[in-house]
Amino acid sequence: MKYNKKNYDYLIVGAGPFGAIWAREAASRGKRSLIIEKRATIGGNMHTHKEHGINVHDYGAHIFHTDNKEVWDYINQFSEFNGYINQVVANYKGDLYNLPFNMNTFYQMWGVKTPEEAAEKIEEQKQAAGLTGHPKNLEEQAISLIGTDIYEKLIKGYTEKQWGRKATELPSFIIRRLPVRYTFDNNYFNHRYQGVPVDGYTAIFENMLNHELIDVLRNVDFLDEKETFLAEFPRVVYTGMIDAYFDYQFGELEYRSVRFESQVIDSNNAQGNSVINYTDRETPFTRVMEWRHFDNKADEGKTIVTKEYPQDWDRSKEAYYPVNDHKNSELFKQYRHEADKQDKVIFGGRLGNYQYYDMDQVFNAALKAVAKEFK
Repeated sequence: MKYNKKNYDYLIVGAGPFGAIWAREAASRGKRSLIIEKRATIGGNMHTHKEHGINVHDYGAHIFHTDNKEVWDYINQFSEFNGYINQVVANYKGDLYNLPFNMNTFYQMWGVKTPEEAAEKIEEQKQAAGLTGHPKNLEEQAISLIGTDIYEKLIKGYTEKQWGRKATELPSFIIRRLPVRYTFDNNYFNHRYQGVPVDGYTAIFENMLNHELIDVLRNVDFLDEKETFLAEFPRVVYTGMIDAYFDYQFGELEYRSVRFESQVIDSNNAQGNSVINYTDRETPFTRVMEWRHFDNKADEGKTIVTKEYPQDWDRSKEAYYPVNDHKNSELFKQYRHEADKQDKVIFGGRLGNYQYYDMDQVFNAALKAVAKEFK
């Protein structure tokens, strides 16, 4: 089958944020793109659908948050945002705590009421654990930041479920993304701009790709006809798995995957919060989302909750989280070296760069990559 019948300037592999932004920005410069997407949906893992009046996030909770005004202004071209602030609750064997770690958490855990008392308690537990010098793993990093009690109850079990490894085997940087505050502030993110699109994320991509110079083909897998695509198109933007592009010639990069179980409940409020994390090791899921609380939209008497279960990844599953340990980082360097030799192919996005991105980061990376292309 011949795909490049319209003299497309770009073939874009993947209708997620990197690919969609590239197509839109190329179109604004008069360039024509064909997007091929192996799923039946657009938007990548940001895809949402509406059910019982509720915007359901199909691949886990997505809250847009950034300090980058350029990125915020860009995404607001395609949707109005509602100003939602994420305030997570942790459930440890029936006891509830506020996240991220702040004075509310410290009071709930220890009964301390001042920042000084909280800092003293954390330092006391750090000293008791015998931690000196640079943290060598996630466990040491976590105890250094928030003490042994909070680590044991709110981090250890959740993290080991999430990654399928002991906390002592995980790199320390994983825990640094979570803020620690000595104020009574449950806002999960520190960023100035936050919210969820009022019509769901899919509407953003529908608006972004609604352009006469952009065509989208769904249910088409680039890797099934890779050589044909490469021969037909002058430039290819590839946002799939970088090791899959090279037919795993150096071996598989590792990922963690997740699966979701959703349930419609006859209620206006099943759990009282958008997200509740289950932080003990024994509970098989990591968190439960109740979607109506993200934008206060739902049919009367209906709510939808989704449980998120971490799982090992294989090629039959979606790849969610890159395992950026030393072994995989070294393997990725081999693939990156090969990618740099591809004159007509641009590798981008979470899978193309084997890197976990927040949404604003992938938007920013896409905008910068397009600007570089057209400079």
